[in-house]
Amino acid sequence: MPATPDAARLITCPPEEFRRASEAALATARSGIERLKSLPAPRKVREALEIYDEATAALSDASARASVARHSHPDEAMRKASEDSEQQLEMLATEIALDRGVYDVIASLDVSGEDAPTRKWVEKLLRDFRRAGVDRDEATRTRVKELQEELVRIGQEFDRNIREDVRTVELPPSALEGLPADYVRAHAPGPDGKVRITTDYPDLVPFMTYAKDGSAREKLWRANRSRAFPKNVEVLQRLLERRHELATLLGYVNWAAYATEDKMIRSERNAGDFIEKIATASEERSRRDYQVLLQRKRQDEPGATRVEPWDQAYLDDRVKAEQYSFDSQSVRPYFEYTRVKQGVLDITSRLFGVSYRRVAGAPVWHPDVEAYDVLQGETQVGRFYLDMHPRADKYKHAAQFTLVTGKQGQRLPEAVLMCNFPKPGVEPALMQHGDVETFFHEFGHLLHHLFGGHTPWAGLSGVRTEWDFVEAPSQMLEEWARDVAALQSFARHYQTNEPLPADVIQRMKKADDFGKGLWVRQQMFYAALSLELYRRTPKGLDATAVVRELQSKYTPFPYVEGTYFHLSFGHLDGYSAIYYTYMWSLVIAKDLFTVFQDKGLLNPEPAQAYRRAVLEPGGSKDAAVLVKDFLGRDYDFRAYETWLNAG
Repeated sequence: MPATPDAARLITCPPEEFRRASEAALATARSGIERLKSLPAPRKVREALEIYDEATAALSDASARASVARHSHPDEAMRKASEDSEQQLEMLATEIALDRGVYDVIASLDVSGEDAPTRKWVEKLLRDFRRAGVDRDEATRTRVKELQEELVRIGQEFDRNIREDVRTVELPPSALEGLPADYVRAHAPGPDGKVRITTDYPDLVPFMTYAKDGSAREKLWRANRSRAFPKNVEVLQRLLERRHELATLLGYVNWAAYATEDKMIRSERNAGDFIEKIATASEERSRRDYQVLLQRKRQDEPGATRVEPWDQAYLDDRVKAEQYSFDSQSVRPYFEYTRVKQGVLDITSRLFGVSYRRVAGAPVWHPDVEAYDVLQGETQVGRFYLDMHPRADKYKHAAQFTLVTGKQGQRLPEAVLMCNFPKPGVEPALMQHGDVETFFHEFGHLLHHLFGGHTPWAGLSGVRTEWDFVEAPSQMLEEWARDVAALQSFARHYQTNEPLPADVIQRMKKADDFGKGLWVRQQMFYAALSLELYRRTPKGLDATAVVRELQSKYTPFPYVEGTYFHLSFGHLDGYSAIYYTYMWSLVIAKDLFTVFQDKGLLNPEPAQAYRRAVLEPGGSKDAAVLVKDFLGRDYDFRAYETWLNAG
């Protein structure tokens, strides 16, 4: 039986102990790799693969712990220790990927008599070794190793500059006109009579949505679009240059070609074609959406000739309130954080046949963090941690982080949800409906990691499918945040306990259709930006000029001089060239969801069939096969097209 999960203990210890644990993981991995290479031929397949799997899992899990600590630990010394450890761990991972002796052992194994998941894993392993450059000459492998190690450091620096740069604007109290009463109370004027609004999400999003003062919105918008400037100007340039050098050294025309090759999409050309296909499909709708916003702006400013980017969220909300009879502020009292959290837990528990048990006294790295065990009857499935509220030096967006990669019979999977939702306190923690969708989305990633964390090999565990599929399960779970029955199960007024009225939910869904064209085109701008920055020659590349060019191409909002969105676009590190993934996955998610539309969103039967077919196999099958196993057919574009044209 796997041991009780306790990986968080190694994040809550002193920095020196954390370093020692990382060093122990390095030693475990090194000794395992040496043992693998010393196996006499003919080698036993299972023995060799088990040694390799455990060696690399020790490295992977230590790196995962370091990533969680680096992104969320409140102690600077611990963040520094985790950053240093992560570099050492990644260096060894690179060394193993370039070790011809390891490759030769795995390539020598006859897996023809093994089961399908094992054959699939070894096929992926050999491909990844070759993509890493293991079959190149020694000089090439040496330079590849240097580049990989440097890229780890550059990526950490890029992320750190974003995480640590929270901007604050000082405004007169009158700038809060239009904001909800709880927001106004939480932003009382300081001794100088000014209110202070930060670029953290719980401040930023409501302000941009509700503040009537356009000049105040502009000031906050510009502050947010200047984060990580100027620090990341040079850092991003190095990131682009080193990745380009690495890709060309390995025989690819650019990094985008390298990054797309092992994805469902297969090539940078296909990625570019997909972006254009979606952009074209949404072009006319986007144009209509923009004209509606402009007409609404002219009610306030009769001579207005264009909508500014800091007007978009505010005008979008006004249109929904006035033309669709949906006031987004009116639903916030129904989305109090603790009730939303319980709703997500209750719905997913019912659908997937598991229960969640809060772990009192579990080691956590901040008092805000909560730990939960996931149980199937009396059997433990895994553990997750909720780190859900903003604080200084913490990751600024919303994401699921791996903590432990599970393996059947040996280790239970552990995961962390890291978000930035309002925190319960003196004021009720009232969420936007978009926050509720985000909660469901990230919980979808978490369930994928936990349910997929019981494969026979750690190398197949969790979300180790093609990268451009991993958003589909999380995007599909967002649908429960839009369903009447699902919402009414938890969305109750924090004062009266009345459920969110069904007619309000229906109006909300109709209102949500407005602005879809603009949203899709904005997503295609992000996708095109990530692809183009990595498919163009970086020498002499002006990243800001690329932003200027593509923003005008894909959106009706021209680039605003003196802003630097791309410098705080963290996906340029993690996702690099493949931001298209989000829309590619959404096409699949909409198709997966048709089964639930037919059989009922609160019906456990399709949910558990989906769990078995799509989530539990992890990376043991190609993503297209997982989807076909569930749908009974290949996925197609029809459901997405219906969604895009709805309303």
